[in-house]
Amino acid sequence: MNRRTFARMAAVLPASLHISERVSDQSVGAGGYGINNDDRAYWLQTLVKVAEPVVLALSENRLKATMPVESAPGQEAGRKVVSHLEAIGRTVAGLAPWLQLDIDDSPEGRIRQRLFDLTWKAIANGVDPKSPDYLNFTKGGQPLVDAAFLAHGLLRAPKLWSALSADEQSNLVQALQASRVIKPGYNNWLLFSAMVEAALLKFTGWGDELRMDYAIRQHLAWYKGDGVYGDGPDFHWDYYNSYVIQPMLLDVVKTLTDAGKAEKGLYDSLLARAQRYAIVQERLIGPDGSFAAFGRSLAYRCGAFQLLSQVVLQKNLPEELSAAQVRSALTAVIRRTMDAPGTFDAKGWLQIGLCGHQPSIGETYISTGSLYLCSVAFLALGLPASDPFWTDPATDWTSKKIWSGQDVKTDHAIKG
Repeated sequence: MNRRTFARMAAVLPASLHISERVSDQSVGAGGYGINNDDRAYWLQTLVKVAEPVVLALSENRLKATMPVESAPGQEAGRKVVSHLEAIGRTVAGLAPWLQLDIDDSPEGRIRQRLFDLTWKAIANGVDPKSPDYLNFTKGGQPLVDAAFLAHGLLRAPKLWSALSADEQSNLVQALQASRVIKPGYNNWLLFSAMVEAALLKFTGWGDELRMDYAIRQHLAWYKGDGVYGDGPDFHWDYYNSYVIQPMLLDVVKTLTDAGKAEKGLYDSLLARAQRYAIVQERLIGPDGSFAAFGRSLAYRCGAFQLLSQVVLQKNLPEELSAAQVRSALTAVIRRTMDAPGTFDAKGWLQIGLCGHQPSIGETYISTGSLYLCSVAFLALGLPASDPFWTDPATDWTSKKIWSGQDVKTDHAIKG
């Protein structure tokens, strides 16, 4: 990676004129991005709108100075010390696969180049102890969570790691390692420790295998059947199987398998369960793109469908689902959750809510930075524009077929 690309792209798209400002008045079709697919153009426009304020501000060392920290009443002080790492970690987790695609001279390629340069610079600033935007990786429990989301993003876009200088890589490693002082809860949090170690294994050649193995074994023990894990020993009606558990479990085990430290059969069994859960997720999407609003963390909006988007990205869709119907379903969810009035404030920052600005939906651990987990719904943007996921004609998804009177095959549980 040429370290001069940041300055070069700043000349092409000046910092004073943000990407979102340049494209907001363009059509969502081919004219706006040079993309001959309205769904992909819409996804990209929305992801840029979400991600750009975060990576631009942190790349310029002004994230702490400019990002508002909305939170539950009385929680402002406690959330302000963790919300900035939340914002960048969660943004990178969803943006990464699209950044990993090749850079070219197309309109989309030029936008990707600029976002890529903003993102590596943002990460470099966030882990630089001399930076005014140096992020908190140690104080309180929350930094472990978002160190893990940042680590997950790096695994999804190794080019970001390669773009960092040796000193910046060293700072990043020290920041991830520093999160080890935080003891994870006996629930999905075990996977946050495991994900940090998986990234360290990938990029340094060594990660704490005990932390990874413990998280894996406990989740195997917490499996409840039919593609669903408990969040700890108990089962919860929420979307944590998609927010955290299945995506991280799959990618931690895949990292270990690639390093020759886990049997491929383990990954295959986890994938079969994830494919079943993907089927369930697709059926949860209503004909209008809404979905059942149960459980905690609904303010992550379309991020509730991370697992479905990841299965698409990794080309592991079960045979019961076509790429086109999943694209159509996810597009409907993104539109339903991201286009509602009040989703963004006047300066482009996300506000608490599921469908617009709904502050009461935010739990005490939710603040502005938390909301950027919505980005993980966009993982499938990591597939090139030529992939059938984008080029196949739009297709009704399961609930839309059922509730319009179309004939649909029955659904069945899996064993194991």
